[in-house]
Amino acid sequence: MRNIALRLMYVGTAYHGWQVQKNAVSVEETLEKALAQVVGHPVKCTGAGRTDAGVHAETYIANFHTSSRIPCDRLPLAVNTRLPEDIVVVRAGEVSSAFNAIGSCLKKEYTYRIYNSRIRNAFLVDRVWFYPKHLDESVMARAAAHFVGTHDFKAVQSVGTEVRSTVRTVHYFTVARRGDQIDCRVCADGFLYNMVRAMVGTCVYAAEGKFSPDDVPAILSGRNRTAAGPTVPPGGLYMTQLWYGEDVP
Repeated sequence: MRNIALRLMYVGTAYHGWQVQKNAVSVEETLEKALAQVVGHPVKCTGAGRTDAGVHAETYIANFHTSSRIPCDRLPLAVNTRLPEDIVVVRAGEVSSAFNAIGSCLKKEYTYRIYNSRIRNAFLVDRVWFYPKHLDESVMARAAAHFVGTHDFKAVQSVGTEVRSTVRTVHYFTVARRGDQIDCRVCADGFLYNMVRAMVGTCVYAAEGKFSPDDVPAILSGRNRTAAGPTVPPGGLYMTQLWYGEDVP
């Protein structure tokens, strides 16, 4: 059996996240059905992580096993003709038998985009979080810096997924403005449920003056979700980079 890794991108608006759901359409289910038509047998994909409903991926890695001998360079076009326009397989490549898109992932980067303008942009609906009140990105950046490092992130984990540990390592969390758009870029070895969206919400609260950016360490040590900022909407969140120990397409 060959182990094939796929690099794909998708707009998550129409989907209930990556993972297969009983009563909702997911990216994984849609991709598996298209792949099965191409390789001629049922397919089970392993994805790089569980993106929530409405969340997008500029880049995403999934792998699957197949007995098909179809060349990897032909897979993307063959699969894309069977996929809706909002999911695209960019590249495919054979990887080691031990490769697992989630287990082999060393770190991930998400970018959250805020459209910070008095007037919304019709072309960015469900692609950014429209926020009309001016935000001071320098204050947000000060709050973001306190998340960097190894911490217990229970204060920014939404209820819904049980995990063995809420300790994670954030490698960087930057906040930068480009015109009316603020990009919040965070990289970590792993993320808790809604962690990025709650971290961004906490930075926004700091910019609104609801607490000081320097209160973030105490919020984290308190491990109380209600002390942090809100979970911001999913449409502004994108998976933007993934790192692996072996070459992936």
